[in-house]
Formats: sequence, C-alpha cells, structure tokens
Amino acid sequence: MRRLTKIIADIFAVSALAAASAASADPVEDFYRGKTITMIIGTGENAGAVEAYPRALAQVMKKYLPGAPNMIVTNMPGAGGIKAANYINSIAPRDGTVWGFITRGFISAPLLKIPQATFDPVKFSWIGSAARTVSVGVVWKASTPVRTIQEAMTTPVVVGATSVGQDTATWPALLNTFAGTKFKIVTGYASVGEVDYAIEKGELQGKVGFTWAALNSGRQLQWLQNGQVEVLVQLGVEKSKAIPDSVPLGLDLAKTPEDRLAMQVIAGPAATGFPSFMGPGIPRDRLDALRVAYAKSLVDPEFVDLVRREGLDIDPIAGADLEKIVRDIYALPPDAVERARSALMGP
Repeated sequence: MRRLTKIIADIFAVSALAAASAASADPVEDFYRGKTITMIIGTGENAGAVEAYPRALAQVMKKYLPGAPNMIVTNMPGAGGIKAANYINSIAPRDGTVWGFITRGFISAPLLKIPQATFDPVKFSWIGSAARTVSVGVVWKASTPVRTIQEAMTTPVVVGATSVGQDTATWPALLNTFAGTKFKIVTGYASVGEVDYAIEKGELQGKVGFTWAALNSGRQLQWLQNGQVEVLVQLGVEKSKAIPDSVPLGLDLAKTPEDRLAMQVIAGPAATGFPSFMGPGIPRDRLDALRVAYAKSLVDPEFVDLVRREGLDIDPIAGADLEKIVRDIYALPPDAVERARSALMGP
C-alpha cells in the first residue's frame, strides 16, 4: 500500500497542473462529454488478468474523467497483440477515445523486425499499468515427467503460443538458444486462453512466458491449488518475492554475459506489468487527464474489490515510467537485439 500511495502521489505531482486544469478546463470535459472510449484487449476472451483489469476499469473510471465518457471493452485477437497494436497505431482515432490493453510481449515486436509489426512503441501515449508481475514457465504434471528447468534441458517439452511475437513463443525460444532447454513450440492458437485449454486436454505439456498474476487468477488458479502444474522458471528482469527462491530466474541461466544481454531484449517488457496505451499524438491535456483518472480508479474501492475477486494485485506503474521502460528497451545495444532476433527468427 505504501508503494501504491507513492505512485499515486508521483502521478499527481507530475500532472498537477494538468489535473488542476482538467477539473475546470472545459476543453477536456467538453471533448469527452457524450463520447465513448473503446478499450481494446489484444487477445481473445478468457484472457485472465490481461482482460480483468480493463473490464474492472470500465466500470469505475468514467466518474474520474472529465465529461464522464462511456467506456466499452472489446477483444481484438491476432498475432499476439500485434493486430490490435497496428490498429491503434494506424487506423484508430488519435484523440483519446481508443485505449489498448495488450500482453507486454508486443512491445519488442518492431525491435525484433517481426514483419507484421508496423508500429513504434516509443511513440505511443502510455497511460499506466495496474500491477507489476513476472512471467513464469510451467509444465502440466500429468503430461510430462519434467519437474525442473534443468530436466527441460534434457527432455523435450511441448509448449503452446499464439504467435512468434508473443511471450509464450519468444521466451521458450530464447531459453532453447541461450540456456539449452528443449522446448518444442507450437504456435497458432487463437488466444492465451486457447493455449490453456489445450494444456488441460493434454494436447500441450506446458506454457512458458505468461504472468504469475494470470496463473493466480481465474481458472488457472486451480492449477496451482490442485497441484496440477510445476513452476520451472521465472521470466523477467528480477525474481518475484511471491515465488519460491528455488525457482530460477531465466536470465541467470544464460551461458555468457552476451547471452544474458540478448535475453534482456525480451525480459525488458516484463517490467511493464500490464501496460496500457493510446496511439501517438494524443492531445497532451487529454493524456494527462486520462493518467490522473486512471490513478484515481486504481484506488477506487469498487475497482479494488473487482480485481481482488479475481485474485489479482494492484501495484501500479505510472505512464511516464512506462515511457522510460520502453525507451530503455529500444536503446539496448544493436548487437544484443540482433542476437535475440536471430535466436527467435533465424538469421
């Protein structure tokens, strides 16, 4: 709660002038009055935490935003969030009425030269993230004898993903190259939820690169409670205190410092938690008003209750901090980026 209070205070400090004017500034209020903000989730339905946060926001945030616009939530699956990001970047209005919520792996897609990714994350208008979290890799115990990441270095494990640019494909590919694991990656699932169903049916043996928060919410929570999965590895820039320290960090499995730096190209977006953004060039007064309203919503009792019911945490990241994380990712050494790209896509 102390961290949450500090972040809210920081947001208000950075946007103090904008927040004050938003309360009395007719331009923002006049623009949003009678408008609708479309909140786009970049995956299919039943996406766990990625979907739960925006759906809760949609129920409370309008009372904090000048003009009290309506808020609707829609799903736009495709290419691990790249389809939604392209739409927000190139087709959607850049006026503060279209808001994206996409699994964070999409952030690295243009850096890795994935052909479909035609957007520049550095230019997006970042609103904020509801919580920090690491990703994990798990195996379905009934489908494989593997119980540790070291065993996955000698025994193949079939894991599922939506596309080559999404975390559940990029992380196992990096671990294969730089840590020596033997994950067999099957892509093409319509959503992360479909991957989960395939695991339960025995079609897949595991999943590498989805958030710890997602594993602790919704249907996946039963996987842990029933002892159906084994957590093999933590995937992020640092370990989570919520996970036993005996579960290794993927970066620590790198064989050389150069390998570790290449893995950081993919690990970087993990620091964004559950990022949300709008297209480039959103008018500054509207962006500031959105950030302030977002911060207020995260401490609204109704919002807190809604996300707690889903087993989710609130540990926010301010929009300005998301901007910096993304800029830092895109400032990584070109050699490291190329090594990561080659590991994922080949030369």
